[in-house]
Amino acid sequence: MCRNYLFSFNKMQYFTQKESITGCILCHISKHDHKCEELVLWENEYFIISLNLYPYNPGHLIIFPKRHIEDFRKFSETEIMQINRITKACLNLLDETYHPAGYNIGYNMGLCAGASIEHIHQHIVPRYKNEIGIEEIIGGSRILVESPRESHKRLLDTISEKHIFT
Repeated sequence: MCRNYLFSFNKMQYFTQKESITGCILCHISKHDHKCEELVLWENEYFIISLNLYPYNPGHLIIFPKRHIEDFRKFSETEIMQINRITKACLNLLDETYHPAGYNIGYNMGLCAGASIEHIHQHIVPRYKNEIGIEEIIGGSRILVESPRESHKRLLDTISEKHIFT
């Protein structure tokens, strides 16, 4: 069976960084380690909201706890309440900034489930009316219409303008 493989031209830089990052990348981001690129939008004492460096769509967010846990069941009751509140605020932020038609929201828990990072994190992927979806990803290439750095700037502007996490 012949398979087509998608190639991300900018991901090689991630693997060949001069300053090697060992350990959990999300823990490094939580500590604001200068060795890793950071697209943090907001944080509190429990969680960080960041743009995904390799997004499926513009505005693809990840929410992760500052403490390293790998299983959803390890969240405290306070963390469960916090992440639900933060998720709602993220949806409002994305609605204000991008006006998507829908969302995919979920966790990849464990490497076999697609989690390339074992530190638990929630994805919020905005979906748009004119995109094909998974068929487009599997069947060919996608064109990302906005860089994560531009998304970061746009979302920070919306947070500031609309006072979304206050």
